[in-house]
Amino acid sequence: MQKQQRTKALAIGAGLCALVLGAGIPLAISGGLLKMLHEGSPTAGPLLSPDGPSVRGIETLKAMPTGKRTEKLKAIAKGHQESPERNRARYLLATDLLKQSQGKKALEQLQGLESSYPVLAAPILSKRAQAYEQVGDRDQAQATRQKLVQEHPKSPLAAEALVALDRTDSKYGDQAIAQFPAHPRTLDIVQKRLKQNPKQPELLRVVARHGLHLPGYMAMLDQLSTQHTAQLTAEDWEAIGFGYWEKQDYGRAGAAYARAPYTAQNAYRTARGLQLGEKGGAIQAYQRLVKDFPNAQEAGLGLLRLSRLSEPTIAMSYLDQLTHRFPVRAGEALLEKAKRLDAINSTQSATQVRQVLLSRFGKSDAAAELRWTLAQQSATAKDYQAAIQWAEPILSQNPESEVSPQAGFWVGKWQSQLGKSQEARTAFQRVLTQHPESYYAWRSASFLGWEVGDFANVRQFNPSVARPDGRPPLSAGSDTLKELYQLGQDADAWAMWQVEFQNRMQPTVAEQFTDGVMRLGVGDYLDGIFMVSFLKERETPEEQSQYRDLKKQIPYWQALYPFPFLESIETWSQERQLNPLLVTALIRQESRFMPGIRSSAGATGLMQVMPDTANWVAGKIKLKQFQLNDPEDNIKLGTWYLDYTHQEYGNNSLLAVASYNAGPGAVGGWVEKRGLGDPDAFVESIPYDETKGYVKSVFENYWNYLRLYNPDISQKVAQVSKEHPKDES
Repeated sequence: MQKQQRTKALAIGAGLCALVLGAGIPLAISGGLLKMLHEGSPTAGPLLSPDGPSVRGIETLKAMPTGKRTEKLKAIAKGHQESPERNRARYLLATDLLKQSQGKKALEQLQGLESSYPVLAAPILSKRAQAYEQVGDRDQAQATRQKLVQEHPKSPLAAEALVALDRTDSKYGDQAIAQFPAHPRTLDIVQKRLKQNPKQPELLRVVARHGLHLPGYMAMLDQLSTQHTAQLTAEDWEAIGFGYWEKQDYGRAGAAYARAPYTAQNAYRTARGLQLGEKGGAIQAYQRLVKDFPNAQEAGLGLLRLSRLSEPTIAMSYLDQLTHRFPVRAGEALLEKAKRLDAINSTQSATQVRQVLLSRFGKSDAAAELRWTLAQQSATAKDYQAAIQWAEPILSQNPESEVSPQAGFWVGKWQSQLGKSQEARTAFQRVLTQHPESYYAWRSASFLGWEVGDFANVRQFNPSVARPDGRPPLSAGSDTLKELYQLGQDADAWAMWQVEFQNRMQPTVAEQFTDGVMRLGVGDYLDGIFMVSFLKERETPEEQSQYRDLKKQIPYWQALYPFPFLESIETWSQERQLNPLLVTALIRQESRFMPGIRSSAGATGLMQVMPDTANWVAGKIKLKQFQLNDPEDNIKLGTWYLDYTHQEYGNNSLLAVASYNAGPGAVGGWVEKRGLGDPDAFVESIPYDETKGYVKSVFENYWNYLRLYNPDISQKVAQVSKEHPKDES
């Protein structure tokens, strides 16, 4: 919550979450944030129609909590006419009844259902076995599980059956480990057996490859790599290296990759691991990579790393190689070369290199970076016309650059300062057209007079929000997985996905997006949002094309900006008179919606509240008991503190949000030293890089929630931008 008190636990890489993807009811509620509907919608139409149950009926019911929808599901399930919606209602009703320990009634709904609902035949048998267990008929439960294994031997549901059968005969557990090592229930058996006897390298191998999410994963990885070295294959070392790499233990990852199959990627990670682990030998490892894989993209990155690890004269040689051998990185190499020449006071040579960069590689990101640097220098000297001349080409020649939206916005600001109001409006509209997702698109919309809130009034702004209608289809996975997901059976779908997702080290775009969405469904918002956002780092032309196509679809953006904990956010936002979308935006940045997350300094929960701050706030609101990892308590305390930071700065949300991150003392000092003045200039001048990025990220989050879920703003953005996502459902 305050920079002086903690550091962030999140490495922000940059969801459809269960509540957004699973939302079956379209809502547009003015003055409130996505109220949960428990009793059906008066405008949604009847759940039953003369022609049978409506699709909207199931769409509505599957988003409702278990127990709230039982009677409505019963009404659909009793329909006399066979239909997909009746089958879905029966299955949902059976799952609800099992959760209520009503196994006998669940059996009634499941009876013969697999014949009319074949896509869920395996899950139906699995649920039937659970029902038999509940009524005490263990023989029938066992027989049903054996039938499941026999009739659906390749289904991930067979793994659950085998694990249950393991209770009476360990051979079934052996079969589960052999056939379905990635299934969560199989990993339960593996952990149980390792607890009984830790010295089982074959089981530790299973954990290394499939147990990345397990609490004791790193300890078991250490055990495998240190105690069973002689028994490990090159493929085992690759799995170990991947595990350490994913857990950001790059030193040990590099050591493991050195024993893995010798590929360009593994050679690069060996070198990078040595560099980050500060063990020495990184230069030699990069040199070997460049020599043995001269045409691989990893060799290009290796040359760049070598240039940064070498003395200036040697660095120049590496950068020249990078320019000639990898034209796609030539701009980056030239910009790096110019910086190195500046460092040794070769100003004239540096200037010549920059001229080559702009003339020959003007469309590169490096050229955009150089143009923006020169534009800023001109603006600092109050030469706004020159600043515009440097910045404008970024929008046309470097539209995909990270600095493009910033450059476009400041062109508008500088045009305004020159008294050219129409040119300024054109510049702001161009930012919205080309970069509708950016923080600078929000600032541009504000300058264009859109009702989107500004730094001075966004706190009181209370926009209407429309929740998505239904879930889009998954882009990867089996038909059974997709059906379970559509029914909102996220835990069951997630377990299946662990088996079906075989390509974890190098997933396709479709697989990575599906994995992110599936994680969101089970509440893993941190990794889910990361998996979706990291798609932008894809490098091959085919993957980049797939990513660009995905960005044009609204599910991608809804996955990045989910809506968990709606009721608590709305309740406490209203109590504190805060814009609920601003609170949602801040929570997304602070914790990625992870209630139990804790920073190294002790900041805890959704709004990353420090214990001392929590105790102080609790005293103010007379809250005697609280748990910071409880979402309700955390939001209650965090919103009070956000209200407090607003009150400290006259309800200016820019200063309030900055204070939430850096602390009131720091922000007060900045204001006292330079004044607020132009708030956009104030943001750019924030001396803490973390806080500057934090402020922009929070308001970018806010803008994306607004443009995605507010019908009026979404429509306005769609009218000016081809990049604004379209709902194709």
